[in-house]
Amino acid sequence: MKRSVLLGGIFAMALLGVLSEAKADSLVARINISTQTMTVSRYGEVLYRWSVSTARKGYVTPSGSWRPKRLHRMWYSQKYDNSPMPWSVFYNGGFAVHGTNAVRQLGRPASHGCVRLSTANAATFYALVKEVGMSGTRIVVTN
Repeated sequence: MKRSVLLGGIFAMALLGVLSEAKADSLVARINISTQTMTVSRYGEVLYRWSVSTARKGYVTPSGSWRPKRLHRMWYSQKYDNSPMPWSVFYNGGFAVHGTNAVRQLGRPASHGCVRLSTANAATFYALVKEVGMSGTRIVVTN
């Protein structure tokens, strides 16, 4: 009896762990610096692949994996002349995925380090993060 209760408890904990891991990565944004693209997947299914701009020469877009830390429908850069950053998803200090009006620059490095998207695509990504939640979203930046 004790053994079956113990095994049942272990099974339940393992199942909860699997379920929480599935939730943990239900929305993934993969930014590829070398191709200047962002691929958004939900539950492993690719939803979008967009052109982005990451850091231009002299600046860095750090590689790594993060969960979003904060969201702002409109943010103004405190570091770069109050530049507008619509639909900002901050993931690593001052680094964010956000919209830009400089859409002609998309597809090549042009930013101070953030990941720029068209404003419409940034709004779509922002809405997905709001829907899934920051704890269910992962942002992965690779070279």
